Amino acid sequence: MKLISASEMRELDRRTIEEFGIPGEELMETAGQGLADAIRKLAGNHQLVDAPLLFIAGCGNNGGDAFVAARILHEDGGIDEVWLAGSENKLKGDALAHFKRMKKAGVPFSTLETSNDWKNATACGNDAEIIVDGLLGTGATGEPRGVIADAVAFIEANTDRALVVAIDIPSGMAIRADLTVTMGLPKADLVQPENIDFVGNLDVIDIGIPPEYIEATKGEADLELIHPTDLAPLFPRRGRDMHKGAYGHVLCVGGSKGFSGAITMAARAAARAGAGLVSALVPDNIYAAVAPVAPEVMVHTFPDLGKVRDVFSNAWNSIVIGPGLTRSNPARDLVLRLLNESRVPLVLDADAIAVLANHTDEISAAQCPLILTPHPGEFAMLFGLKVEDVQADRLGMAHMAAAKLNAVMVLKGAGTVVAAPGKTAAINMTGNPGMASGGSGDVLAGMVGALAGQGIGLFEAACAAVWLHGRAGDLAAAEKSQAGLIAPDLIDKIPDALREVSCR
Repeated sequence: MKLISASEMRELDRRTIEEFGIPGEELMETAGQGLADAIRKLAGNHQLVDAPLLFIAGCGNNGGDAFVAARILHEDGGIDEVWLAGSENKLKGDALAHFKRMKKAGVPFSTLETSNDWKNATACGNDAEIIVDGLLGTGATGEPRGVIADAVAFIEANTDRALVVAIDIPSGMAIRADLTVTMGLPKADLVQPENIDFVGNLDVIDIGIPPEYIEATKGEADLELIHPTDLAPLFPRRGRDMHKGAYGHVLCVGGSKGFSGAITMAARAAARAGAGLVSALVPDNIYAAVAPVAPEVMVHTFPDLGKVRDVFSNAWNSIVIGPGLTRSNPARDLVLRLLNESRVPLVLDADAIAVLANHTDEISAAQCPLILTPHPGEFAMLFGLKVEDVQADRLGMAHMAAAKLNAVMVLKGAGTVVAAPGKTAAINMTGNPGMASGGSGDVLAGMVGALAGQGIGLFEAACAAVWLHGRAGDLAAAEKSQAGLIAPDLIDKIPDALREVSCR
């Protein structure tokens, strides 16, 4: 999905109102309806359907979106209250019209016009479990001032005990939101590395901007957002006469004593991501640890890495190598053999990347389609860089690696970047800090292999796997908490994530 600037969004709004003839009040109603839907979904996922809900609104259009959503949720029986940061006299235009509709609907509201009002609010506290930030939008410049600054401080002080939903953009990029619901198209500022911790997850609401206007908007030249509407065509309806062979046979190679879980999770994730068949090739000494916990996977063994046979046959539609493989010389030799002899898509993950430090020429000369899924440390090791340098320019680094290696590059982390030669890079905004635990990357590797093995283009397969992986993590964290999240929880939620891009 195209990323645009705030000024480009204002121009799209103007054209839609003045040229296409949709009144601004109607656009705001649509935006507020989408916001209400997003809040319902968030509350449902976190088991907070009847939880107290507080809207904190400014006097501009962000406040107008909040008024619409508050009215809709109140009419549905939701428990909500609106605090206006400022005077009613400052409301005008579409925001004023929707404020009047909200009042007429009987939504409880209060005006907090002074700093003392906000000090009292802080002293008295609030029992809201979801707080909606509707203070400042993309048109605001500079740091928040006056009562808006007081309201921002109030919200930020409550982020440890309540979920925070930001409208369009976290106010002043000073509020740590769990979810940002942006209108029309995603704004480029929302995916900048320095802002990702404030934005949280990113939801985009279609407010009715004509497609031809969007198409004519330039947007960011070298980066797009991975969005479920773009992924849906990758998952067409499955024919009733299809069989397991129609959806790919994935081979997962790896594992070692003490690291049997890595290859097990990769293989199980591949199965959950829709692969028709999944095989795992593991050392003899961990067979008993893998086979009983992965009955859906065909587990084969080898005596040691130097004696692996038949890895490169035509039986597979994709190969994943690396999880738990070890960083030994025999492991390096095996990966180099695969690069030279495989003809099916190859996913290099974890140890399979680490052992190739100083072997980038061999990667670029690979005889097969290639996807690499490094975290920043593995990326730095591969290219002889410092991790901080990688993190300082994640987009540029991903582009460089994709071009140099002639491969799809998945640079993992908050705001995972997917790059490929000749393509606009893509950034992902699903996922959460609870996924920073052992095994999460193994799950992603298996998912990438499964989608590539089903015949989806490598770049598209990587983008889809990254989004689904993050979404599965979000669903798991909503149910089990971020702190309590473990990698197998992600595997269990892959089917639910898939349902968000395919009704079947």
